[in-house]
Amino acid sequence: MKINAAGLLLCTFLVGCGSGEAPFGNDATDPDTGVEGDDGTITSDRTIPPGTASPSPDETIFRKEALDGASGNGFAEGVRYNSADDTFFVDNLPFDGSTDAPYIRGVAVGSLGDYAVYEAVDQYPDSLNGSPINQFRHRAIYGVSQSGQTEFAIIRTGDYVGYGFGGFVYERNGTVNLPTTGQALYNGKGAGLRDYVNLGGLEYSTADVQIALDFDDFNADTGRYEGAVDGFLFNRRVFDLAGNEITNDIIGRLNEGNNASLTAIPTAVFTISTNALDGNGEIVGELTSRFANDAGQAVEYEEGQYYGIISGENADEIVGIIVTESSVDPSAETVRDTTGFTIYRQASD
Repeated sequence: MKINAAGLLLCTFLVGCGSGEAPFGNDATDPDTGVEGDDGTITSDRTIPPGTASPSPDETIFRKEALDGASGNGFAEGVRYNSADDTFFVDNLPFDGSTDAPYIRGVAVGSLGDYAVYEAVDQYPDSLNGSPINQFRHRAIYGVSQSGQTEFAIIRTGDYVGYGFGGFVYERNGTVNLPTTGQALYNGKGAGLRDYVNLGGLEYSTADVQIALDFDDFNADTGRYEGAVDGFLFNRRVFDLAGNEITNDIIGRLNEGNNASLTAIPTAVFTISTNALDGNGEIVGELTSRFANDAGQAVEYEEGQYYGIISGENADEIVGIIVTESSVDPSAETVRDTTGFTIYRQASD
């Protein structure tokens, strides 16, 4: 299932993604939190999101958020982009317009870096008498890589007491040739949507994403390909739906509620685990973030999952989704950030 009808050039920068050094190659301690970045080692059960039933390195792979009726996750279906008029289609989400009223390019926020933002119509007419019916505040982020070989989409709304109905999809449209030795480093940007439990509202997020792959280890004792994955989500910023940056508001709430002196949203760090990388080029695993309060105590800020697919003749790029949740922000029971990314391995000079 292709979610891209044609190549899309989305190069208008509405917001920046912060400054700072990439974590790899530097000290493992986060300079903004004073907490060591390595979160230890676990053995993973490795659950891949639903989608392609029999994946292969030589074929397209499609994945979507798992369906969960209690939370509303994974209900988005029929995701499609129309390049002819720059519109975006989503099925199976109530009160987001209809098939004849697709999502349009965002008015206040049309792009987050290289990624396009779309919004559902505000009202839809009664099919009998034309009376306007208010629609929910759905937003979608769509990204396609520079090669066109990978893409993702995220759809969320902030109009439910809980998270509400939405979803994400990501896909490799081509193939991958994975190395069996050596390591690889990928860098790029991510953009996402933040929603809350027992607060309502929706926000945009941006971040830098860096992922490293070790193709040598772990050893494939079971006869299947295995590799290690490490990564960071950092230089994180948050914006309201009007495009105003509210990062400092969030940092202020975290400091007030946790007796802390943060100057940035904590960096999320991948947890090193077995079975994180398979021979089809799919990666999956956990990540966490933490910070130190003014008493020197470690505060667990977030936990979550990362998902991705590697693409290219030289394993050139990765598309993926990172989902984190936190119950530390005193303004809400839980806040979730769903970030999508397409990141790249730099070719040698």
